[in-house]
Amino acid sequence: MQTPSDQQDRHDYPSHWEADVVLRDGGTARIRPITAEDADRLVSFYEQVSDESKYYRFFAPYPRLSAKDVHRFTHHDQVDRVGLAATVGGEFIATVRYDRIDERGMAASAPADEAEVAFLVQDAHQGRGVASTLLEHIAAVARERGIRRFAAEVLPANTKMIKVFTDAGYQQKRSFEDGVVRLEFDLEPTDRSLAVQRAREQRAEGRSVQRLLTPGSVAVIGVGRAPGGVGRSVLNNLQESGYTGRLYAVNSAFVEGDREGADIDGVPAHRSVADIEEPVDLAVISVPADRVPQAVAECGERGVRGLVVLSAGYAESGVEGRERQRELVRQARSYGMRIIGPNAFGVINTSPETRLNASLAPQSPARGRIGLFTQSGAIGIALLSGLHRRGAGLSTFVGSGNRADVSGNDLLQYWFEDPDTDVTLMYLETIGNPRKFTRLARRSATTKPLVVVQGARHSGIAPTGHAVQATRLPHATVSALLRQAGVIRVDTVTEMVDAGLLLAGQPLPSGPRVAILGNSESLGLLTYDACVADGLRPQRPRDLTTGATPADFRTALTEALSGDGCDAVIVNAIPWVGEDGATTDPETLATELRAAAAGCPAKPVAVVHVELGGLAEALAAATSTGPDAPAPPTGREPEAPAVGEPTAPETQSPQASAPDQYRIPAYPAAERAVRALSEAVKYAQWRREAAEPGRVHEYDDIDENGAAARIEELLAADGDPRGLTLAPADAHELLGRYGIHVRRALPAPGPDAAADAARTIGYPVALKTTAPHLRHRADLGGVRLDLTDEEQLRRAYQELTDAFGKPAELRPVVQGMVPRGVDTVVRAVIDPAAGAVLSFGLAGAASELLGDTAHRLVPVTDREAGSLIRSIRTAPLLFGWRGSAPVDTPALEELLQRVSRLVDDHPEVVGVSLEPVVVAQRGLSVLDASVRLAPPPARDDLGPRTLPGY
Repeated sequence: MQTPSDQQDRHDYPSHWEADVVLRDGGTARIRPITAEDADRLVSFYEQVSDESKYYRFFAPYPRLSAKDVHRFTHHDQVDRVGLAATVGGEFIATVRYDRIDERGMAASAPADEAEVAFLVQDAHQGRGVASTLLEHIAAVARERGIRRFAAEVLPANTKMIKVFTDAGYQQKRSFEDGVVRLEFDLEPTDRSLAVQRAREQRAEGRSVQRLLTPGSVAVIGVGRAPGGVGRSVLNNLQESGYTGRLYAVNSAFVEGDREGADIDGVPAHRSVADIEEPVDLAVISVPADRVPQAVAECGERGVRGLVVLSAGYAESGVEGRERQRELVRQARSYGMRIIGPNAFGVINTSPETRLNASLAPQSPARGRIGLFTQSGAIGIALLSGLHRRGAGLSTFVGSGNRADVSGNDLLQYWFEDPDTDVTLMYLETIGNPRKFTRLARRSATTKPLVVVQGARHSGIAPTGHAVQATRLPHATVSALLRQAGVIRVDTVTEMVDAGLLLAGQPLPSGPRVAILGNSESLGLLTYDACVADGLRPQRPRDLTTGATPADFRTALTEALSGDGCDAVIVNAIPWVGEDGATTDPETLATELRAAAAGCPAKPVAVVHVELGGLAEALAAATSTGPDAPAPPTGREPEAPAVGEPTAPETQSPQASAPDQYRIPAYPAAERAVRALSEAVKYAQWRREAAEPGRVHEYDDIDENGAAARIEELLAADGDPRGLTLAPADAHELLGRYGIHVRRALPAPGPDAAADAARTIGYPVALKTTAPHLRHRADLGGVRLDLTDEEQLRRAYQELTDAFGKPAELRPVVQGMVPRGVDTVVRAVIDPAAGAVLSFGLAGAASELLGDTAHRLVPVTDREAGSLIRSIRTAPLLFGWRGSAPVDTPALEELLQRVSRLVDDHPEVVGVSLEPVVVAQRGLSVLDASVRLAPPPARDDLGPRTLPGY
């Protein structure tokens, strides 16, 4: 890291402005502040800019920078003057700067909230989205320094730069004077600017993964001449998969000019990537960890686009390995390369145009519609084998290993628009950026099912190779939160395969009604019981008897699918012997079942088979539904994307993009088929609800900027990187800026002080302790209510101190009485694995003991706030249970949304607790509150686009 001279800066070097970013073409760049040590880089950069670009920047011929210019452009106070550079390989490819100005357009001598901004992008890198990315980052810096508006003057002919500003999504004004276009725009993020930012993020990150999965050439580094070894295995797998691009073997042990080493199994061999004359898109590295840096440097100098690092010896090996891993990422990104790994299992792409198997998988999977991501090589082997045995194919596969760079979030961005992928399966051991994951999962799930297994979900221990914190929430809570985002969360890889097969080969069910038929009465009853246990609505099983023929199965299945009484069908089949002595013929049965299903493609079908070898394979085989057969039905359209969001593929049930493929999944046990179908039913219901998700309310009385300034002030005054719990007065003030008002409570260190407090507040009052062991525990007797005069108050005070100890220990307070109602609790926390979570439940030991608390991911819409209240088991108490008066749930919903807004707007707010919140027939009262702040995390989903840190 470079440190600017003390003479030039009023602030320390702002290292938190440094960021790695993905550009429009999928390559990477580093953004960082420009410092005094960058003079030579700036001069070199300027020399490579065309005369036309220089003219557009300075409005006049400007062939070279003067010494004064260089000094001015490299010396910044990091407050009123800031410069950022985008670099690749350590060299500048673009710069941006702002200068604070006053209302006259002059350099400001006192704090002002407007600045002039200007860009310069090297011609060779124009069109890569560098300027728009720099604009996001310089705008975030400006907002941090109190600047609210940017102004830019652009020549009319500079249409590219005008487009950068106009496409950013900010509210802006445009004027034309003296031959110059002047643009002014507010920097406050808008729905449109956020949509634009995320659309660009999706395209860039998706493109970066596409470059790794569709290389035109691959070099395997670490290939020995002798058979065996990781490098040689990958090379052989690439050959056997029929890879369509150019393939090279690289090993520094090869002797230059040795004709015996000129090729390996027909693949050209080289001592170094630098010796390869043709361009190399992807390098697969399988050399020892201490030799990886040299290989990465050679790849970077050669212009390789991406790396798959199979080598071990990184974060999974301890502290030294973790630092080695950080350096690997730093080195690769400095050259604009992305990494899968280290300790990776590899990548697979079954597309006929690519046919890539750059992995350690011993067998290339068949082509299919499933995308698979795993962080574990062992789980990758299990999943690939399981899918292969069940006749399922893949579109793409990534085994990320330590996931130091490319993550599951990147794959979600790629699969979102991948026409070859209908269903995505992910094995995750940690979630590095949970806010982003849930956002991407929610968006992806509106068009494609996403099935997730999360390892280490109960231990709370992250794998050693993953530098993220484990969740603090119970497994059931995290599961519920992910389901809220549309994720189909299952517990085992077997369940993942089971669900994936059904979702990839069948339409989504329109409801929970299930028809059951087959030639085993007992198996039908087991299936019925399993359906009831999983929340489905089964019909009485239809027993075809053991004498049923394949034709009987076809007739029965056709009748079930054609009727209106069911939404899905489960077929049970056991071996049989017909009256003519004919025995089981799985191929014939499969043909009849597929014919029936193809004739009625609107409902899913699953088969449970017992000792019918070959039936699963026959059912999984692709069949044509015929030229006149209808395609599987499309699902409900999702909510139209916001302006600037990428347009999703047409919402459809799985397989709608491949109407000539109709595979029926088969299961060896009834409960497995039912569980897969149950997941499909819940997912289909979520998708119908996702079409109308509600909205996040805007409230006119919210002071977001004032809250942000106060939070910054409080954190700066505390200085503890672990954060702080606010004093009650500070907490109440911050909550008040979001329209959350806490009832006044005055300290009562003695009976006289209690009486004075009561006179100030006005009778009737409540007297309660704030000691931690008695706080919010009315059941323990630490609260006295409805005290109507001083005599009652003093008597209650004496009773409390006699029962629980001295006032100094009890810390009593006096608070005005509020209307009677139901006591509730509202909390929000930032969880490392799940992100920002809003929780709700009733107050009291009974609810806590039963764990009757509901959770939703932040931000919470109006619909979600309503469902949050209604999802607890004790919710009837809020709606007039057994003759009681219903309480003001709309007011409660509003409070939940306000807390959600506070946490969503300010990542520094890591904890909020409102307890109790008394909800009356009209209105509610927040009687106590606490707020915890901490410095914002390095990885969140609220600022400008950045790649994860090291």
